[in-house]
Amino acid sequence: MTLFRQIYALLFALFLLTIASVAYVQFSETQGFLTKQMESDLNNASNSLGLMLTPVLEAGDTAGAETLVNVIFEGGYYQQIKLTWLVDGKQQVWNNAIRVNKVPQWFIDLNLFTSINKQTTITSGWLQLATLEITAHPGFGYQELWRIISDIIILFSILFLIAIAFARVGLSWILKPLNTLSVHAKQIAERQFGPDMPAPKTKELKELVDAFNSMSAQLKQVFSSLDEEVSALRKKNLVDQVSGLPNRQYIVSRINGWLSEPSTGALYLVKMDWLEDVHSKYGFQVRDETIRILSEKLQQHQDEIAHSVIARIAAYEFAFLVEDCEHDQLTKYLQSLIRTINKEISKAGSKPNEQFNIGVAERLGQMTVSDMMAQADNALQQSIKEAKVFHWFENTQKQLFTREEWRNNLGSAIQNKKFEFRWQPIQLSAKNEVCQRELYCQLNIEDTTLHAGQFMPYVELLSLGTLLDRCLIETVNQHKLLERNYERVAINLTNQSISDTEFHVWLKQFLRANKYPDRICFEIPEASVYSDLEACESLCKVIRDCGAHFGIDHFGRQFGSMAYLQSLRPHYVKLDQSFAYIEDNQHNSELCRALVNVAKGLDIQVIVTGIQEKQQLSRFTELRVDAYQGFISPPVNVKL
Repeated sequence: MTLFRQIYALLFALFLLTIASVAYVQFSETQGFLTKQMESDLNNASNSLGLMLTPVLEAGDTAGAETLVNVIFEGGYYQQIKLTWLVDGKQQVWNNAIRVNKVPQWFIDLNLFTSINKQTTITSGWLQLATLEITAHPGFGYQELWRIISDIIILFSILFLIAIAFARVGLSWILKPLNTLSVHAKQIAERQFGPDMPAPKTKELKELVDAFNSMSAQLKQVFSSLDEEVSALRKKNLVDQVSGLPNRQYIVSRINGWLSEPSTGALYLVKMDWLEDVHSKYGFQVRDETIRILSEKLQQHQDEIAHSVIARIAAYEFAFLVEDCEHDQLTKYLQSLIRTINKEISKAGSKPNEQFNIGVAERLGQMTVSDMMAQADNALQQSIKEAKVFHWFENTQKQLFTREEWRNNLGSAIQNKKFEFRWQPIQLSAKNEVCQRELYCQLNIEDTTLHAGQFMPYVELLSLGTLLDRCLIETVNQHKLLERNYERVAINLTNQSISDTEFHVWLKQFLRANKYPDRICFEIPEASVYSDLEACESLCKVIRDCGAHFGIDHFGRQFGSMAYLQSLRPHYVKLDQSFAYIEDNQHNSELCRALVNVAKGLDIQVIVTGIQEKQQLSRFTELRVDAYQGFISPPVNVKL
């Protein structure tokens, strides 16, 4: 029972007790008053009738005596009059049944009034003529008592209804701070730290609200401290202090994570010898400022072509990792990179297309970090040797299809739902159980099986992301994959679907009509959160309201605040695969620990990804991650 109902019930009981007490006192007083009034009336009637009967009895006029008694008997409330002649013992009795109009019989049957009678002897001098006995009729008392009780009940009922109404309004107003406090307490329990509650006027409630505001502020400060700790550790271990770009350590782990997933793209290594000339002419301060400005320009212009990770890996060397891009887009990226560098060279007073070299290694097929770095470095050395601006590492593999062929193949596959599936179990750390299965799609074209990393760049390039996601979700539902296991099925969403409001509406309708929305998980890349937080919040609200789950993929990959976790409230986060390749001697386990603490502090499940073997998993044991994923439990084909 709520506090409001408890107080309401207490006031109701006290009010009833008060009414009952007042009613009892009023009833007792009225009953006593009516009894005394009937006794007084009986005395008066007895004396009056005795005086009137004396001359008649002296004359022995029986008829006259009867007439006088009838007059009195019919005019008052008398139940019985008994006249006994003492001369001959003759007795006359007049009776009246207890019947009272407008008073219920059950009330009369309560016998609230005892029998009242008065007996007198009629004399003439010393001679006793007769005895007169009169019994009062209680009808008057019952009638008056019933009238008074009825009026009291009506009055108290009206007062009771008025009191109930005022009590409800008054209690709602008085207890409003408690209701606000309850909502605030639930938000704190869910690790949502909103603005402080306004202080109420009630002293006791004011102290309680102040205590809750203080506790909320302290918890919010704890989360902010963890967020600041993550930023500080990133800046300390993974960021180059001069340029503000990621350092070599970060880019290597990022490449490792990139190569462990199906994807496409390229690695560009750039050596800028012209920066050494700036150093020799103007000193290290101007050189460092030039590097900082150059870094800002590179990030600004290159992100307009394709999303990339730019890192400073040596004094005058930079690495550019471009993910999920096809060959034509990689070529445009290279052209933009050359133009941007030439602009900055011209500003520094050097000649364009001189004193810088670019080596490009495109990812094709299965490659390791060593292979990728070696190919990019070889291309860079070849560029220097040949005195060319860039050299693209030659690879015997060719592109599978042209862009138009990709459009036709993907369009046909989406329309006819030709995709095949594999899913990978995600194991709980505490016990050997599967908590969910991540779904991967692949496509068979011309007897060639293509994984998502091969065709997803073209899906994004051709703006087919929303159609693909709808196709995959409908296929999962059509083949009843949600009913095959009790574990949830995780589905990755594309950036286009996340930003598409029409997709949000469609997804809401789909989940409302689905029997098992609680068995679906939707995964949102962290990059999408930073690029369009408002769209992510809208989509996550749809998913949560419909009973489904969602998580953040590549958690910790982006450089930025973790504050979005409070607004999105994901059910889980997946640590970026790059953390699985961070060695203990690199001091980045502190960063990983801080990221885990941020998520677990908000009661969010943490899943570590990229686990290939048990030795690798052992590094995360002390971090108390909830689950792990990787080729330690490889994906299996799903039969449709």
